Amino acid sequence: PIIESICDSLRQDLRKQEDYIHNAEKIERDLELEHICETVVDLGVRDTFPFEERTFLQLAIKAVDESDIALLNEILNRHKVSVWTNRGENLTQWDLVAAAKSLIESCADLLRQLPEHSANQAALLDFYLAHLREADRLQREFEQSVTDYFDVHDLLKPVIIKARDQYRQLAEKVQILFTKQLEDTGWPPEGRLYNADVFDEIVAPKLQASGQRVAYIMVDALRFELGLELEKQLKDEFEITLRPAYACLPSITLIGMASLLPGAGKNLAIHKKGTSTSDGMVPMLGDIPVGTVPQRMGVFEKRYGSRFAEMRVDNFVDDHYEFDMSVELAVLRSVEIDTQFENTPKTAPSVILRELKNLRVAISMLQKQGFNQVVIATDHGFFMNRQAVEGDVCPKPPGDWLLTHERIALGSGNSDQHHFTMPANQAGIKGEFSQLTGPSTMAAYSKGKLYFHGGASLQECVVPVMEVKLKAQTQPTAQQAVITLNYKKGAKSITSRRPIVEVSVKSDDMFAQAENFEILLEAQNKAGDVIGEAKVGGVVNAATRTVSLQPGDSQKVTIIMDDDFEGSFVIKALNPNTLAEFAYIKLKTNYLDM
Repeated sequence: PIIESICDSLRQDLRKQEDYIHNAEKIERDLELEHICETVVDLGVRDTFPFEERTFLQLAIKAVDESDIALLNEILNRHKVSVWTNRGENLTQWDLVAAAKSLIESCADLLRQLPEHSANQAALLDFYLAHLREADRLQREFEQSVTDYFDVHDLLKPVIIKARDQYRQLAEKVQILFTKQLEDTGWPPEGRLYNADVFDEIVAPKLQASGQRVAYIMVDALRFELGLELEKQLKDEFEITLRPAYACLPSITLIGMASLLPGAGKNLAIHKKGTSTSDGMVPMLGDIPVGTVPQRMGVFEKRYGSRFAEMRVDNFVDDHYEFDMSVELAVLRSVEIDTQFENTPKTAPSVILRELKNLRVAISMLQKQGFNQVVIATDHGFFMNRQAVEGDVCPKPPGDWLLTHERIALGSGNSDQHHFTMPANQAGIKGEFSQLTGPSTMAAYSKGKLYFHGGASLQECVVPVMEVKLKAQTQPTAQQAVITLNYKKGAKSITSRRPIVEVSVKSDDMFAQAENFEILLEAQNKAGDVIGEAKVGGVVNAATRTVSLQPGDSQKVTIIMDDDFEGSFVIKALNPNTLAEFAYIKLKTNYLDM
């Protein structure tokens, strides 16, 4: 007991952990412990040496594969105090297992509850808003963990397959219910906020009040669960009202962005470009085409004149742009989420958090420029289809159809066993197309779609609308505390693509002792591009990638470096609201020493 107590103390003492890890790794190599002990089945509960931790990881993987959640919980709880959590690669493995467990448990629980909440469309929508959207959040965070983990040997493949299969089962069952109810009930749902009415019902009345300056942020592909994540980021600083809205069909950018314009609820229609469905379509606001960004911005300019200005969110933040005081309606456009998912769906989950960060900074900038309110709306949601299996393809429907974004079609034809089909006007669509059809399941019209929107599913069609009332910020100033960063007692080179950095906060100000300091950690190259970010999970907030510390606190944070980056870089501790720099350390990569 005395020896075990001393060793526990050595492992848990932050001052001695680095030395302990170094010596344990050396002893394991020198004595060839992994080879000698490879036939030992029971290694107890302590992972004195790194090979023991790998053995426990194998047990955790087996527990996931066999759905032994009780054993898995026991292993994960024991591992929380393991000294080997201070190795970045190890931490990403265990975090992936924990994320898989959360997703599997949530999906199984929701599958059990689903029959009680599927009697009609209203019941299913309410169940989604309260509970089902949690599975979408956990799936996104799980896929982020998969991206963060560099699994060259497919060690965790059974865990990944199991988690994705569980989510797939839930998503398919919900989708079949939803499309059946869609045919029976129609769209948009009665008595609920239609996305085409967002501007007229929420934004326009604010502009009628004297002296009000309003920012209208139009985000491409912000699904409902992401709206809740953004709300978490903002609620401590601002007064937030978040409500669900229901996207226009088809749920594509062309139509969705047009639906966010003034007068869209009454006047938006979809017309053919030519004489046949194969010529494509164009959204019209009355007799005005609104299929392009300049056309849509022209609608605002015609109504509000010099009171209106617009630009992209990334340009607004990067250029520190200031709107003229005469501007009472500033329209900011965000396209990064949809763009990244369309082009690089495997790594896109990390881009989501970057864009939420940009929105947060943009709102703080708008506050400083004297804007009173911000309304955030989106065109459509999306579905992450990483769990797709061979054969997840829907045959194109028979008839004279114009396919839109691989998930829905407008035109005319006959229904079949793979599709729901309904009159276009019952789906809220005005214009020259008589019918709407789409896959009854979570399938697309072509293979390999890891991400999609355009169709009819809860993930694609239920979207957030957020009203932000600007007020004074509460983030403590840098002068109230000293924030420091440290890497391996002052080492100047990282030998791992998952380095662990220690961040600490100290303050002599007695009034700042109870304050929480929220810190964003980023690795940046010489050009200022982000080439590494804090790994979400543990002490790092999954919604914001930030860590919150009080004076006197110190935490170790894993940085996920871009796999293709090598060279000199800087890790910065930043204010997440303003991106002001608290502290930094200069490092370089030295992966050859691994």
